[in-house]
Amino acid sequence: MDTGDKAASKIASAIGEPARARILYCLMDNRARTSTELAAVAGVGTSTTSAHLDRLLKARLLKVVAQGRHRYYSVAGPGVARILEGLVAIAGARGPRFVPGTPDRLRLARICYDHIAGSLGVRLHDRLLALEWISKTSTEGRYALSALGREKLKEVGIDVEELEGRRRRMAYGCLDWSERRFHMGGLLGAAILGLALKRKWLAKDLDGRGLSPTALGQKEFHRHFGVVVGA
Repeated sequence: MDTGDKAASKIASAIGEPARARILYCLMDNRARTSTELAAVAGVGTSTTSAHLDRLLKARLLKVVAQGRHRYYSVAGPGVARILEGLVAIAGARGPRFVPGTPDRLRLARICYDHIAGSLGVRLHDRLLALEWISKTSTEGRYALSALGREKLKEVGIDVEELEGRRRRMAYGCLDWSERRFHMGGLLGAAILGLALKRKWLAKDLDGRGLSPTALGQKEFHRHFGVVVGA
């Protein structure tokens, strides 16, 4: 095994190359991006970008999630983010901001297969973790319901026992293509969408996958989950 100084020098070397540094700081907003997008950020060709991403993955500075035809890269964890933030503080610089190109109506809320996507879906995902209604498992991206979560979801009106009797995954992080962060997929995500539609918290667009929060829905999402819709 490498000594501390050798290990640190390898990490510093991985960060220190300008194109790789641009990739890392582009990902500091906690949103994932594809290799094509990162090639544009790094200002190098796609094959060179692939080599840089491989180097950053081996250095455990990045992680990758495969979804559909794409692979999405993000910072490996809070420890890496703290290192990068410290370097930014010393340098007195700021990283680029993520600017989504999705229409506002679809960016707020839409259907992804059978669950809520968009910024509302991401906020729900983050709140359920923060409230400890769900917890991460040893399987990457999957979540388990906590005892508190079972109790609270029953209060909201979700039949937890019925969900647990099914063979499909209970909950997992589904990468949101507009926010580039995770929203809630699986049985739990579908149950929340079903409840929101049944109680008219959300209204379906007539000609697409878009979802429009109602005035009642704005109140109820905040009351039950602490989620502020549209802020």
